[in-house]
Amino acid sequence: MDYFVWKQLLKNLVLPPTGPLLLAILGLLDSPSGGSYTLNGKSVQGLKLSERARIRNREIGFIFQAFNLIGDLTVYENVELPLTYRGTSSAERKQKVEHALQRVGMAHRVRHFPSQLSGGQQQRVAVARALVGDPLILMADEPTGNLDSKNGEAVMELLRDLHRNGATICMVTHDERYSHFAERTIRLFDGRIVEETKEAGVAV
Repeated sequence: MDYFVWKQLLKNLVLPPTGPLLLAILGLLDSPSGGSYTLNGKSVQGLKLSERARIRNREIGFIFQAFNLIGDLTVYENVELPLTYRGTSSAERKQKVEHALQRVGMAHRVRHFPSQLSGGQQQRVAVARALVGDPLILMADEPTGNLDSKNGEAVMELLRDLHRNGATICMVTHDERYSHFAERTIRLFDGRIVEETKEAGVAV
């Protein structure tokens, strides 16, 4: 099976049970057992581990259900970390981190630690960390899974705003309530696409 990810405004919602594995493949954390995968017009087959790591760092942002923030780093430091690995200068890191935190409404929490934040706030910081490097695509694995309905809706509205501003988002969710946020919904079962729908009238 061939999977293509376009750089233009394309937002996919993938429903489990096999969605998380697909995200791992799309995010270059795993390899498919067959078929091919083309990312931004280039085949990823046969890429060295170092090249996969470089692409992940520069072109792909990850948003996890469990937030995956580092507890002994501040909000600012958590968001800054991907840029540090990239070797970005201090001045540029500062500019990008502040901008990313402003986009998610967390600029006032830069000195806080994850334990001092609510679940919804931690997920906003996780989104900022995924955005800070201006990735080609955001991979979101159950981004609302650990949130109550109010914070879940807030995170989904944030992702919708990011999409309207040009972000490509591929999201896995068990929650049918959020399917209306997607322009395109793909249902997977036992590794096969069993249904694909496109929503009419979704704002972009």
